[in-house]
Amino acid sequence: MTSADLPASVLEQLRKFDTPTVCNVLELFECRPRTAGYMDGRIQACYPALPPMVGFASTATFRAGAPPRGGDTYMGLGNQVELIAKNALPKVVVFQDLDDPAVAATFGEIMATTYKAFGCVGLITSGAGRDLDQVEPLKFPCFTSGTMCSHGYTQIVELDVPVRVGGVWVNPGDLLHGDRNGVTTIPIELASLVVEGCVGFMAAEAVVLNYLKAGNVTAKGYIPARDECKRQMAELGKTLRAKMPKVE
Repeated sequence: MTSADLPASVLEQLRKFDTPTVCNVLELFECRPRTAGYMDGRIQACYPALPPMVGFASTATFRAGAPPRGGDTYMGLGNQVELIAKNALPKVVVFQDLDDPAVAATFGEIMATTYKAFGCVGLITSGAGRDLDQVEPLKFPCFTSGTMCSHGYTQIVELDVPVRVGGVWVNPGDLLHGDRNGVTTIPIELASLVVEGCVGFMAAEAVVLNYLKAGNVTAKGYIPARDECKRQMAELGKTLRAKMPKVE
């Protein structure tokens, strides 16, 4: 399955759930280690109040530490926009900053406004961002490792290549889900089942949460509520794994 095969309705449903719930459900498939597939703490949300971001990765590498050998600053942006404009899918721009450590901001107001105008729903960089006050009204989710005031010698080096951001390899077209808690990848072939799993997982958690919020809690009463929650989660896991696409 590719990004083009996934119904828009699935993406809309995924936006209704927070990223930790998505990660919890992905664990139930037992398709990857519990410590894999999500970006580490270096990648932080610039605008934590925004709702979850869901889209397909449009990848690029970036550097800003030295003048370009040819052309001018912002070299490569035109080619990147042409690539992004080729399809109408919701895209998340994902940059790997090749400077180590980062020496300038990967994006600012102009780039964020450009990406949103061409159908992007968010941006992630292993480097830094700037113009945060100007970008905030765009309601365009951005995830960075920090903030810097200058763009340096902005150069977009390569497009549509695997990039490593926050300890995770991201390939062009990968499905990403991010919010104030962080960013995770979602195997495209599991996306519809993840939606189903999120509904069931929240129902299982509600068993414990409803007990705790009802008042007059006791350790004796908590144990069966917790056991029922775990039972429902285990059953949900079995159901989801039975529906997983077969690997040929």
